Amino acid sequence: MLSNSQILDIIHREVQPALGCTEPIAVALAVAKAVEIIKDNCPCCFTDKWRLKADFTLDIAVSGNILKNGMGVGIPGTGMVGLPIAAALGAVCGESSLKLEVLRRITPEAVTRAKELVAERKVCIRVADTEHLLYVKATVTADGESTASAEVDPYAYAVIEDDHDRIVETSFEDKILMSSESAAAAAQSDTDGEWLTVRQIYDFALNVPFQDIAFILDDRNLNLALAREGLAGDYGLQVGKTIKEGNPEVFGNDYMCYAMALTAAASDARMAGSTLPAMSNSGSGNQGITVSLPVIAYALLHEIDDESLARALILSNLVAIHIKHYLGKLSALCGCVVASTGSACGLVMLQAGGYEQVCYAIKNMAGNITGMVCDGAKVGCAMKVASGVSSAIQSAVLALQGTCIPSTDGIVTDDVEQTIRNVGAIGSAGMKTTDNMILDIMLCK
Repeated sequence: MLSNSQILDIIHREVQPALGCTEPIAVALAVAKAVEIIKDNCPCCFTDKWRLKADFTLDIAVSGNILKNGMGVGIPGTGMVGLPIAAALGAVCGESSLKLEVLRRITPEAVTRAKELVAERKVCIRVADTEHLLYVKATVTADGESTASAEVDPYAYAVIEDDHDRIVETSFEDKILMSSESAAAAAQSDTDGEWLTVRQIYDFALNVPFQDIAFILDDRNLNLALAREGLAGDYGLQVGKTIKEGNPEVFGNDYMCYAMALTAAASDARMAGSTLPAMSNSGSGNQGITVSLPVIAYALLHEIDDESLARALILSNLVAIHIKHYLGKLSALCGCVVASTGSACGLVMLQAGGYEQVCYAIKNMAGNITGMVCDGAKVGCAMKVASGVSSAIQSAVLALQGTCIPSTDGIVTDDVEQTIRNVGAIGSAGMKTTDNMILDIMLCK
């Protein structure tokens, strides 16, 4: 059984602010690190405003899933979509120490220079030959700036594997500077090979001292701000705004519509390039939005106190992290399936449901929207997010009434842990062919 401190370490690792869709952000992060390596080893290549004046050539090799999730998503502050502009921004203004907020220092001048790099064809994106579903290798060359010891322009690379912010290898001119173990090996070491159970998650959320988890209320601060930005602006498909202000005969003024509107609006803004960060879950901003905002919406409408909300958010986030442990960070299964399962559990806790009802909610979700596929990150994700929220609320209501999909149905079993493993197996192993087919369709359009 994991200790409280180990569980808190998991939460801190998997729940963190992220600015922009995390697949292009991973590309920007790898590029930023490679540029910083050149600066550290060859400072003569740079002027005082080195990021804005240096000329770079960027060669980016990515896994198919990174490409799929980076092709059509808005990049913060640019009005553009795709990996090339994200990579260019990483070179121009990225700071690797900021991790998933690597583009926090973005400025209009930086955007202009990044667009020039893309227009000048200084950015090459290609598919890597790798078995890692989450993989980025960014090689950066400082054009026309040979070192004193060689006639070759300075170059460096940084490799990200398994986690969006996990740099596992760096090099300067073929000299390895750093190499580390895989994310899976590191996570296993951190937990001594043990992992969570729903029972332990529930007990932890119910009993951990409030002061130890008060930080999770930042979920509310960041994601609610993003939701309000989406409702105020004309982002993406305006799914959230339409639910909130659309046809009153279809969308009423009840809790379900309020929760769907807030969550979808946050996704609208994020997928269309808002410069506000989300509080992510398991490396995904949309999952962080979906795992938290339905719970936050209920707390706002019913004036729930901070401690009760924090405990529900801890449960919601940890259930999503638990499921993703078996699914993997990227797959053909839409992440909102996982995240909305977490929020269903949080809603059960806010309404005085116990462990049994939490398990019912998970099983209800597993038997409902497990088949939803991920066809890349894009503005249309807001519709999937809204569908996930609707399913989460239905599942929670049924669970609180003692209704649970029986073990005779589909992938649901009497054991909630086996049900979770079944979802993971379907999304990771069972849908590999689907994942490849989706990417092929997207590339051939």
